[in-house]
This record gives sequence, C-alpha cells and structure tokens, in this order.
Amino acid sequence: MDIVLTGTGNPVPDADRAGPSTLVKAGGTHILVDAGRGVVMRMAGAGSLPGLLSAVLITHLHSDHICALNDVITTHWVMAQGNSALAIYGPPGTAQFVDRQIHALEADIGYRIEHHEALTKGPQVEVTELAPGDAFAVKDVAVTTAATDHAPVRPTIGYRLEHEGSTAAIVGDTLPCPGVDALASGADAYVQTVIRQDLIRPIPIDMIQDILDYHSGVAEAAQTAARVGAKRLVLTHMAPGPSPDQYPEWVAMAAEHFAGEIIIGDDLTSVSI
Repeated sequence: MDIVLTGTGNPVPDADRAGPSTLVKAGGTHILVDAGRGVVMRMAGAGSLPGLLSAVLITHLHSDHICALNDVITTHWVMAQGNSALAIYGPPGTAQFVDRQIHALEADIGYRIEHHEALTKGPQVEVTELAPGDAFAVKDVAVTTAATDHAPVRPTIGYRLEHEGSTAAIVGDTLPCPGVDALASGADAYVQTVIRQDLIRPIPIDMIQDILDYHSGVAEAAQTAARVGAKRLVLTHMAPGPSPDQYPEWVAMAAEHFAGEIIIGDDLTSVSI
C-alpha cells in the first residue's frame, strides 16, 4: 500500500501546497481521501488520475477539503466516457453537495454531450452517506469509519483502510478523540492534519485563533500515535505551512512524544507500507 500526500496545504493559498487530499494506492485500487484545491494535478504527479479511482472518501464538508471535487467528478466522467460511475462516500450532506456541484456544471455537461458522441448522459456518481462505525469494501480494500471531533463541523468521519495486512488511518481535521484512537490503533501509518499552536497563538487575528480549538497540535498527534501503537505518524495539512528548512522543528516536537517514524514533507511525499 502506498500513501501519497496529494495535498498538504491548509485554507491559506500556497503556491507549493495543494489543498488537503491523500491518495491511497493498494495494488490496482486507487482511493482518494478528500479533494482540496489542485488535487487532479497532484494526482497526475502521483501516477494516478480520476479515471483510475475506485472511490473518493470525504471526511467532512469544509470547503478546503472538497472544493476540487467537481474537477474530480468531471475528469472521471470524461476519462470514463460516461461508462462508469464514481463512488463517493462521506458524511450526511455529501449527496446534496455532489448534486449541487453537478447542477453548477450543467452548461459544461450540455456542451460536452452535444460535442462528443461517446457522451450520452452526464456524470455518473454513486454517493453513499455514512454514519460513524460503518464498514464497507472498495474492491479489495476494507474500510472502517469512526467519528472524529471537529466541532462545530458535524458529523466528521475518519477512515481506516486495510489491504493485504497493511493498515492506514486517515482521519482528517480533528482533535484527539476515541474515534481517532480506534482508527489509528496499531496502524502502519496514521495520517493526521496538524497545526503549530506555538506559532498560531501570537497571531492577533480572531479567525486565526479560532483554529486552535478544533485541530490536533503536533504534540497531540504524536501522543495519539504513541498511545495507540501506530508505527508511523504522517503529518499533513500543516498550519502555518512550513518551509523545508523548518521540517526538523516539527519532527523534533513530535519525537518528544512518539518514538516511531515521523514523516513530514512537500506535496507528493509518499509512504509505502
């Protein structure tokens, strides 16, 4: 199983970081978790494309995690020539969001159907709305879910993916909570969005301060990884976005609490498990 950070950014635009998304390649099964800005380009850089996706998993409906889902849907439709449906899983509200995205693309859909003989109908999607604790399979990948804590965003869902003895936990934006513990327990890789509280607290902007109360800090993510016996901690969606020369600081903070492997990097950083 390969885990590719197809977007390590946060809501603040960054020329070097796409919006939050993670690509899991398990044999021939490609699964995208979240779809932040620029994800289709990053997928191409990761040796994948929407036409190769078996499923998209959505953790929550914050715009920075879903704003490029329409690009994923449209590109999948065109690449598949309308002959296969894209499976999309997410919390309640996902179906309405997808429906509104397709509605917003009505003009484009009409143009393409008129122009391309192979396209006889609009994008085909199969949306499944999940409750925490739901389990399902995407081809040969077993997926389990649990509730995460990103209030006032409700509900939010994290995912545990298992394939041929390898396990990845990708939990999205959250504070430490029992659901994260369950998903990351013994995982080969625990992928967690993190912030640097020490760098954010001095910023005198209320909306910046607000992010402190619903994201894991670096130390908290490391404590979770240690508590549940995860083998690797993968940091993503970093805020403020670090430059490469700052990576050792972030790793050192995590290493104070977690003795396993700690991974931080640019977009397209890949972890094989």
